Amino acid sequence: MKIIALLLLLVLLLVQGAYATEQLFQIIPAAISDVAPRKAALGKQLFTDPILSGDNSIACSTCHILENYGVDNLKISVGVNGQKGKRNTPSVWNARYNFVQRWDGRNKTLHEQALSVIENSVEMDGKIENITRKLRQNKHYQQSFNKLYSDGVTEHNIGDAIEQFLKTLVTPDSKFDQYLQGDLDALNQMEIEGFKLFQSKGCVACHNGINIGGNLYQKLGVFDDSKAIEMGDYGRYLVTNNPVDKYYFKVPSLRNIEKTAPYLHDGSVKTLPEVVKLMGELQLGRQLSDIEVDNMVAFLKTLTGKITISAISN
Repeated sequence: MKIIALLLLLVLLLVQGAYATEQLFQIIPAAISDVAPRKAALGKQLFTDPILSGDNSIACSTCHILENYGVDNLKISVGVNGQKGKRNTPSVWNARYNFVQRWDGRNKTLHEQALSVIENSVEMDGKIENITRKLRQNKHYQQSFNKLYSDGVTEHNIGDAIEQFLKTLVTPDSKFDQYLQGDLDALNQMEIEGFKLFQSKGCVACHNGINIGGNLYQKLGVFDDSKAIEMGDYGRYLVTNNPVDKYYFKVPSLRNIEKTAPYLHDGSVKTLPEVVKLMGELQLGRQLSDIEVDNMVAFLKTLTGKITISAISN
């Protein structure tokens, strides 16, 4: 496994030599044109309304706090009746750019993700037939759905409206985006040094593209899987039942990473310097110095974009 990992890093370095930085990374566009605004507005109402939970106690926004970069900063979020799952809540900002949803990729689309959270017994515990009935009995939602969908309130349309809203959640204009667009003064020297390390140490093997991650699965512990074994979460294997998928997870996006602590799928790492150092050891087989960690953290903070005010305001 270590030999394979080293070969992957070698290939990465060759790729870096062949392609320019702007081809490894892409900016987040400020304008989103592929959503239906009225359906997105309805989806926003649903996202923030506890009516979608089985006991009307929590909304999607309870755990995905939009003004807090889409997370609650808890190790594990609390669902209906105080229940807790096993995995940390990922941000919904820029989730549209992930190639699958959830840590183990069990949901392929935002539409699928929205409905699965509603029905999950540990999260919102809302049987979809009951939620559909509640929305049909609510005059406001009944009228809103009837105006936008020919068949009114249905399971599909609930998911579609929420998906339309989630697709609007992007955080453009980070310092790194400005840098990619040609503003070489957008990053200071420490941040530039961190970016160089991010590339030369091999972080870009998994963290690349528009979301600086979120576009492939990777094993936790390429060089050392003892922590993954200790955690006891088989990850992707729980979806596929294929032994080769044990301890594989969707690589998280690094967009807004400074705002979305704690880290890893179980929320066990509290700070950004800690997780950078740990990832160096587990994923890259490298012992990063304190200066290297500080520089990389400085770079990672340049990935914080601007929250779209219209998405969080009433």
